Amino acid sequence: MSIEQKVQLVEDLFKDLEKESIQFEKSSGLSCVAGCGKCCTHPDIEASPLEFFPWAFHLFLQGEAENTLKLLAETKSATCFIYQPLAFIDKGKCGAYKYRGLICRLFGFSANTDKYGKLRLATCKIIKEGQAKKYETINESINQGLKVPIFTEYYMRLSQIDFRLGNRILPVNQALKLALEEVLRYYEYRRSTDVEIEVV
Repeated sequence: MSIEQKVQLVEDLFKDLEKESIQFEKSSGLSCVAGCGKCCTHPDIEASPLEFFPWAFHLFLQGEAENTLKLLAETKSATCFIYQPLAFIDKGKCGAYKYRGLICRLFGFSANTDKYGKLRLATCKIIKEGQAKKYETINESINQGLKVPIFTEYYMRLSQIDFRLGNRILPVNQALKLALEEVLRYYEYRRSTDVEIEVV
């Protein structure tokens, strides 16, 4: 399967999630604090390279993939490379929101199964504490049938696009780096193949 096909399938998955997430937000009334971005600063975020293929492919088309890869190799921070903190205030934003990964799209407005087999909203401390009553009500509603995106289902669908890259979970900056490397390697191989064909 080509990189273009994989990117399209990942983007199709994102579109399905967006529809489901919008419906869940409307039904639950839950919302993030405007301009927060606190979850993006967590140093232990993990993701798969595959979910960042649209981002890497976009950079490749813009001619920015190689330079971005160099910058990623030089970064010492564990905070997501794409995250852009705002100076002097404890807020920030995603620098590539349209191309953010699956983990970014799921966190806050999806559910996981807890050790008791019940669905629990996978969200941040700010929402859990700041909207505590609503948070508990939503958890009850989810277990009574309120439709919610489920982490494991979306990651299972992602792995069906490319089992190796969809199941490899890494620190986020390593996932970004590997996504870029995979895209660049794919097109470098095709360029070298084209040259050989022309020579023969």
